[in-house]
Amino acid sequence: MRYSINIPNFGDFADPRIVAELAVAAEQAGWDGLFVWDHVVHDKERRRGQPFGDPWMLLTAAALATTRIRLGPLVTPPARRRPEQLARQVATLDALTGGRVVFGAGLGGPIEDEFATFGEPTDPVVLAERLDESLELMARYWSGERVDHDGRHYTVRDAELLPATTQRPRPPVWIAGIWPTRRPMRRAARWDGAVPMFAEARHGVVPPVERVREVSAFLAEHRGDGHRDPARPFDLVLGGRTPADPAAAAEVVAPLAEAGATWWDERQLRDSAEVHSMRVVSARVEHGPPAVP
Repeated sequence: MRYSINIPNFGDFADPRIVAELAVAAEQAGWDGLFVWDHVVHDKERRRGQPFGDPWMLLTAAALATTRIRLGPLVTPPARRRPEQLARQVATLDALTGGRVVFGAGLGGPIEDEFATFGEPTDPVVLAERLDESLELMARYWSGERVDHDGRHYTVRDAELLPATTQRPRPPVWIAGIWPTRRPMRRAARWDGAVPMFAEARHGVVPPVERVREVSAFLAEHRGDGHRDPARPFDLVLGGRTPADPAAAAEVVAPLAEAGATWWDERQLRDSAEVHSMRVVSARVEHGPPAVP
């Protein structure tokens, strides 16, 4: 079991210096990762007046301040980014960290705020198509080989993006989705990890063990369905808010580990004022991760 801290890219965490400070504290306290949201406006009405930081700049600041913990977006929506630019950002960060990047991806949302605001497509089917096509393209870009591609949404002619990623054949790719919707978890089963949220346990709420068993069994069933490399390790990433005391936190996390989780991602409640508070998050960080044997 590994343990990470999850933060938004707004509020206190819009400042790269704050994110770097938190990353150092997390590494020193024994956490294994720091993951950052990727939003442009998030919920416009709720977040109006709050500063936002570019997630790749925030992750770069964290990378320069640390030597061990894994870093990445959790999650980024490739459907509103150019795959060639996104692939190069990931490869550059992977080189900077010496191979510590995890690439978390998903459909993205809220769709009206994050996409419609800027005149982007809002049809979830189109966004899912762009997500899948982007992921396939980025995996090819990360290889360092020449790419030609004629797809529904993207065309590439004789492109070679170097350097290839430090991690070979590529950084781990984790896919997010809301269970019990099956399609995102089928997509996750083809890559390297799943980051499910749950209809009855959204961001910051500890998921029910029975739901974790359901999604774990579903992923195991579909792992052979077109997976790029079935021999690669596969992660099931769960998250929520746990008590500061490591032993008490372990009582929350241990049943989820037994149900199949490989990462615990410590999160504040999505709609609380604490989700973007350095004071609150750093206090939890300093107590260290759950003490699950």
